[in-house]
Amino acid sequence: MPRTFVWHPSRGPQHTAAALDVTGSVEIRQVRSAIGHSWRMRRTLEALGLRHHQDVVVREFSPSLAGQLKQVRHLITVTPVKG
Repeated sequence: MPRTFVWHPSRGPQHTAAALDVTGSVEIRQVRSAIGHSWRMRRTLEALGLRHHQDVVVREFSPSLAGQLKQVRHLITVTPVKG
């Protein structure tokens, strides 16, 4: 039987950003450390190309990237890239 994860009332993000409607590239910045998080979150950050705290990568936006960003949305910030 799968575990269900429920945020503790005083832990975790108070709110999360709405889904991105972006065409083109996005800048992804890691703002929190992966230390203390699950191996899946650490592997997702590695797959995004983020190796350490405050690292920045620019990736082409796609539905698969959106799924990865959703998994680690509390550890990163995402901004659209102009041009």
